[in-house]
This record gives sequence, structure tokens and C-alpha cells, in this order.
Amino acid sequence: MKDNSQLVSIIMAVKDTEPYLPDCLDSIINQTYNNWELIAVNDHSTDRTPLILKSYAEKDPRIRVFHSERHLLIPTLKEGYKHVKGTLINRMDSDDKMPDYKLQLLVNEWNKYGRGHVIAGGTEHFVDKGEVGDGFRRYEKWLNEVAKRGLHYEEIYKECVIPSHSWIIHREDFDRVGAFDPEVYPEDYDLCFRFYSNGLKIIGVDKVLHYWRDRSDRISRTWDCYKDNRYFSLKLRYFYQLNRDKNRPLVLWGAGKNGKDMSKLLIEKDDAFHWVCDNQKKTGKHIYGVIMEHLDIIPTLDNPQIMIVVTSPKDKIEIKQQLSEWSKNPVKDYWFFL
Repeated sequence: MKDNSQLVSIIMAVKDTEPYLPDCLDSIINQTYNNWELIAVNDHSTDRTPLILKSYAEKDPRIRVFHSERHLLIPTLKEGYKHVKGTLINRMDSDDKMPDYKLQLLVNEWNKYGRGHVIAGGTEHFVDKGEVGDGFRRYEKWLNEVAKRGLHYEEIYKECVIPSHSWIIHREDFDRVGAFDPEVYPEDYDLCFRFYSNGLKIIGVDKVLHYWRDRSDRISRTWDCYKDNRYFSLKLRYFYQLNRDKNRPLVLWGAGKNGKDMSKLLIEKDDAFHWVCDNQKKTGKHIYGVIMEHLDIIPTLDNPQIMIVVTSPKDKIEIKQQLSEWSKNPVKDYWFFL
């Protein structure tokens, strides 16, 4: 028997998505779970978006429309959150679509675990014409594997482990982690770290919960704050807050561009670190005042913490194998920063 007792508040920022908005709204209306409200907040749209929202709201009282006083995504989400009435919170993007089972599955799973848990699932990219880019397909595959195996906190320093629309959380838990208050982009990635830092447990669901539209003018392609999608500053801030133990040696593994950029940030932190690689041409050299060492020093260190910044998939596999093979003083703590 389906439990429709929990009101789900879906918060959606909307800006100039006239071509896609009807499909999005129809996918919400067609949910098999009926006890929802959509808080749609218009962010100064210049096309017919406000008219489309108004027409849908007139037909379905579960859709409520508001207008943001401030520009940009997070202020618009904040405006929406002021108006929620539900106990469970979800997000939606106005150019995307939901599978019809999304809310029912999320609520069913949440009811098994309750407060203190976030339910998170997978995603699938689509385009109206052509093919989805290889980068997004790789990200999608990785996201779905993370959800399937429940690796959210283990993999959190690689990339954003939960898409902004594929989760559900109790309103009191959402308030506890700061909701949409921090104006930090990418907002979905920062939220994942706040789940982590507040001790919420993430329950992964091996199911596609969202159809994510790939288009050339999506903000992840056009906004300056998304151009460097490694987000090293964000990752490092939380690493030092949540995982860094300054009583243990720190190792930076990788001598390419990522390694060099990360080393600059570590130097700014004034935290001593061993910088290692397996390239004989680089070992022994000083880069930014730090000597490059061979990775063979790692087993000699006393319980090190290791930041791995290599990009090659082959290298990642080999590194994991190498770490597991060192028997003397086994390495227990390592993170991939990609």
C-alpha cells in the first residue's frame, strides 16, 4: 500500500526555459505519488516562462508560483524555500524531467530510514538533438555507480556525488545543514559536503531518478564559477575541516597540472607536505620550493594522509593496486581529488 501521507515540497528555480518547461511540469504532474507541491520561483525571465508557470498553476493548485527579488540561482532557491509547507524536500531543474516513479520511490525509501538520512539516486542525461557529450556520460556512469554502491562520502573529493535534483531530505535535517543559505557555487556540491559535515547518512538507490538535459547554454557551461570544474578550493576547504589531521604527514601524489595547482593551494595553507610522483625526470627537482620525491617514500611514512590528483583512469587503477600492495605500514587514508 502506498503511503502518501508525507507532503513533498519540490523547489524549482526557473529562468528562460520556455522551450523545455511544459515537459518538465508535465513530468511532475504525472508522478504516481500525488502528495506534492511545486514551489516554482521565476528568476527575472525574459521569455514566456512566467506565462507558462501561471497557466499551469491555474490548472493545478499544487503548483505555486513566486518571483525572486534577487538574481541568480541560490537567491532564487532561498526565495522558494521560504514558502514550503512540506516535511520532505526535493529540488528540480526547470529544463529537466522526472520519471513518473521518482517521488514515490524516494518517499518509500525515506520512510524506511527516517530522520538523519538523505535518499539519493542516479541520473540519465538526454538531448533533444544529437548525442550527449562523452564527459557527461562518464559523469553519469560514475554518479550511478556511486548511488548503487553507496560510495558518496568515500568518493566525495572527486566530484559532486549527488546531483542537485536526485535527493530527498526531511525539512528539519535540511535546516540543520543550512538549507540554501550559503551562497557558494556549485551549490549542489557544497550541499553534499554539508551533509557529510553534519553526519547525515546517505542511502543510495540503484535507480535513475532524474532525466538531466544537456544543452549548450546550461549554466554549468556558461557561468564563470563553473569554468574550473575541479573546484579545488571548495574541496580543500572541507578537507581541512573534515579530514585533515595535522599530526600526520600529508602526501600530494601527482606532478601534472592538477598536482601543481593543488600544491599552490597547500602552500597557501602553510601545511608541510610530501609531493610525490613516479616520473624519474621530475624527482629530486624543486617546484614552488617543494622537492619532488619518488612515491616509494610513502610506505616509510608514519600513517600518512594522501591526496591523489592524477587524471588518467589507468593511473587511478594502478594507484589503488599499489596502495593495497604496500604491506609495511599499510596506507589507510587516501582521497582522489579530480
